[in-house]
Amino acid sequence: MAQETSIVLNGALPPRPFRWAEEVRATLGLAIPLVITQVAQIAIQATDVLMLGRLGETALAAGSLGATLGTFLWLFGLGIVTAVAPLASQAYGARSPRVLRVIVRQGMWVSVAIGVPFSLILTQGTAILVFLGQDPTLAMDAGVYLTSFLWGITPALLLVVLRCFLSAVGHPTPVVWVMGIGVALNALLDYALIFGKLGAPRWELFGAGLASSIVNLFMFLGLLFIAVQSRRFRRYHILGRLWRPDWGRFIEILRLGIPIGATIILEVGMFAAANLLMGLIGKTELAAHAIALQLAAVTFMVPLGVGHAATVRIGHHHGAGRSGDVPRAGVVALLLSLGFMSLTAIAFWTVPEFLMQLFLGFDVPVTDAVVVFGASFLFVAAIFQLVDGAQVVGVSCLRGISDTKIPMFFAAFGYWGVGFSSCYLLAFQAGLGGVGVWIGLALGLAASAVLMVSRFYILTRPGRL
Repeated sequence: MAQETSIVLNGALPPRPFRWAEEVRATLGLAIPLVITQVAQIAIQATDVLMLGRLGETALAAGSLGATLGTFLWLFGLGIVTAVAPLASQAYGARSPRVLRVIVRQGMWVSVAIGVPFSLILTQGTAILVFLGQDPTLAMDAGVYLTSFLWGITPALLLVVLRCFLSAVGHPTPVVWVMGIGVALNALLDYALIFGKLGAPRWELFGAGLASSIVNLFMFLGLLFIAVQSRRFRRYHILGRLWRPDWGRFIEILRLGIPIGATIILEVGMFAAANLLMGLIGKTELAAHAIALQLAAVTFMVPLGVGHAATVRIGHHHGAGRSGDVPRAGVVALLLSLGFMSLTAIAFWTVPEFLMQLFLGFDVPVTDAVVVFGASFLFVAAIFQLVDGAQVVGVSCLRGISDTKIPMFFAAFGYWGVGFSSCYLLAFQAGLGGVGVWIGLALGLAASAVLMVSRFYILTRPGRL
């Protein structure tokens, strides 16, 4: 008991008056490593695409098809286990290392409980893709990729749990180092296993999936070693009594996490549907849309990282009973996100052609059709940037106070009720084409942002928490 008391006194946040500058520093201290982590995740995916592209168009298409199905399940699972972040942050703020340890342990249980069934589903990847109307030959090749990719699902979810734990205790930097090594290892394994280099067999699509699985396992084990052996983290004993179930916490993670997973899928689904609409408009518009969306996705990593940091900081304040500090922490996160996205919005407004040429090459003139369409999309994306940053911070703030169910319904209304319907109506009924799709996306994100931020404001008014 004396040891646990020492942990509480040394590891938790002492009660003190709210300081705005300190909150900004703390949020940035969490957000910057989390942003780098997100960029590293994109780098791993980009490496896979680059390597498979060298095998030819068919291999790239099959790999992308398989990865789409696998990533869909992984994203849903990621959303579920992400519930560990607010719960662990609240336990840390409440100075309860025992509860924190149980939450992390049950997060691992949930990862295995959903990861294994998801992997079994992927064993039927070919049949699923054929059922969805995909070309049977491509579906068979995608199935080859998935037979090795599926082994990495559970380690990837366990990795997310450890990322949430390290962020909850205020030290996400080790995640950056592990992810950075993972990027390099993925490139090396892709090169060896896809092309048969460095003495490895030439396994092509199977090798690409296997590389991903090995890297996910490596990153999980690396982060687990740090969490268990580092003096800073081992005092939490996250593997203590690992095999003892706590069904109450297990159910709580599912109760909070399933709406988070559903919210992520709703957003991803809206963008996928918008992509299909753009394909109906024209090949040139689709190409321009892909580049503009990639630019928006890169800049989105910053508010996404700020949002994750907001979940942790608000969880700390909420768990510690500092209800008055919860809305202030939300304001800090929202201002940081809007501040950064305002800068990128200015860039999208002022130099859209330059940004398009970064992808197409500067030998492509600004009068090229893809550049022209892309520049018009980026003009709308400037507004899109601001509301996208606001909505991700808003939903993240709500997660910090364990509010996930109503935001899921807000997401369904905003992304689909407003967003997708506006995309279709503006593009085809109003005759705005690709610009109409982008205006629809912006409207959907704006609706979500208003709903999420307003709900956070209402729930955190004095006397409500």
